[in-house]
Amino acid sequence: MVALDVPDAGQALALRDQLGDTVGWFKIGLRLFVAEGPQLVAAIGATHKVFLDLKFHDIPNTVAEAIESAGRLGVDMVNVHAGGGVEMLAAAAKAAEAFPDMLLIAVTVLTSDSMPKEQAAVVALERAQMARDAGLDGVVCSVHEAAAIKHACGPHFITVTPGIRWGDQDLQDQKRVADPAGAIRGGSDYLVVGRPIIKAADPRAAALEAQSMMHSALCL
Repeated sequence: MVALDVPDAGQALALRDQLGDTVGWFKIGLRLFVAEGPQLVAAIGATHKVFLDLKFHDIPNTVAEAIESAGRLGVDMVNVHAGGGVEMLAAAAKAAEAFPDMLLIAVTVLTSDSMPKEQAAVVALERAQMARDAGLDGVVCSVHEAAAIKHACGPHFITVTPGIRWGDQDLQDQKRVADPAGAIRGGSDYLVVGRPIIKAADPRAAALEAQSMMHSALCL
């Protein structure tokens, strides 16, 4: 999943066209959605799958209504923040039932969080189990927590992992990272990659490089 962490639709659509069929998913986050709204979601969704990454965290009814709105947009994946608690998660899952083709996942611990790895692992697992019990399809977690979550929640419970870096790339605000091959070996189902691709001199080549590393892990 390529994170479209850019300020406007022009840059987002240019990246979509440049990457073309080298990727199947694009992630639209807060910055871009606030700037461009549903029209951009529809434009990206016409050619690729869309993960709407808005991390809903509010009272249960408000989050449920937001999930319904996301479903009507036709997105393929949307997330909430597990910190909202089990009642909020259950309300979101109930609302998502009307959109069976849309995956609903919960953020456990942000990969930029400075929480010690040992503590993050405990919190992420607890929140993943809570999300599973509430009826969600999976979670966002770091690669370091993915295997334990898979073990506890089952092989079909989705793990979406940001914090992907390789080579000598700057970690920037990421704390718990892995390269694409390590992420696959660690239990990741979907890798979210932003700056290593969109800031590369050749984004298409960077995407293909990441995919090559992913495939190498699958072939072991």
